[in-house]
Amino acid sequence: MNSPKDATLYRMVMPEHLCPYGLKSLDLLKRHGYEVEDHPLRTRAETESFKAGHGVETTPQAFIDGRRIGGYDDLRAFFGKPVKDENAVTYVPVVALFGMAAAMALAAGWAAFGGVGIIRLGEWFIAFAMCLLALQKLRDVEAFSTMFLNYDLLARRWVRYAYLYPFAEGLAGVLMIAGVLRWLSVPLALFIGTVGAVSVFKAVYWDKRELKCACVGGGSNVPLGFVSLTENLMMVAMAIWMMAKPVSLG
Repeated sequence: MNSPKDATLYRMVMPEHLCPYGLKSLDLLKRHGYEVEDHPLRTRAETESFKAGHGVETTPQAFIDGRRIGGYDDLRAFFGKPVKDENAVTYVPVVALFGMAAAMALAAGWAAFGGVGIIRLGEWFIAFAMCLLALQKLRDVEAFSTMFLNYDLLARRWVRYAYLYPFAEGLAGVLMIAGVLRWLSVPLALFIGTVGAVSVFKAVYWDKRELKCACVGGGSNVPLGFVSLTENLMMVAMAIWMMAKPVSLG
């Protein structure tokens, strides 16, 4: 029979602030089989006194077998779990976005037709992805535009283009989902996709610059390169396909 494992946790539990990392630490300890002696810090004075007494700058603080482990990230490291590096390069946002676009395309096809053919699935996948990518950029247009100006050739000549780009991408995506106003959606997607592809190719593969991609919005840690190039080439491919596709099938 395994002996019980004991841990002590100090965390902020105030009327105006319930520390989320304290809750995560408590849950993590319990999931690893620890009996937790939970010490809520219910006032700012109590919190400051605890930090001063233990020589720490933050809460929560976890102790196991009398030894201070530290905060939530320290606790994750103690249990051998990965700790997020805010500056690390990641493709997770892109994988999640394209995965959701694919799921939405499948769901839309099922709702509309009870199933969906491969061509229609491809069309909706690209169009939904365009809308989701535009949404990420529209969350903070200012941050996106700043990152976009690092490499986009047209935006460097006409700064306002960096602010218009997310709206143009979203509009083209919505119109392509609806299958209407091809006279607007096709040239719009073809134009921004072509300019974007050329800009990314020049910055990454010609000038050999290492930059962050603005494709999923400003502040992301996705490296500029294959992902952004794929985004733009998808728009170009979709525009060319929509031009070739008979209107009667739209």
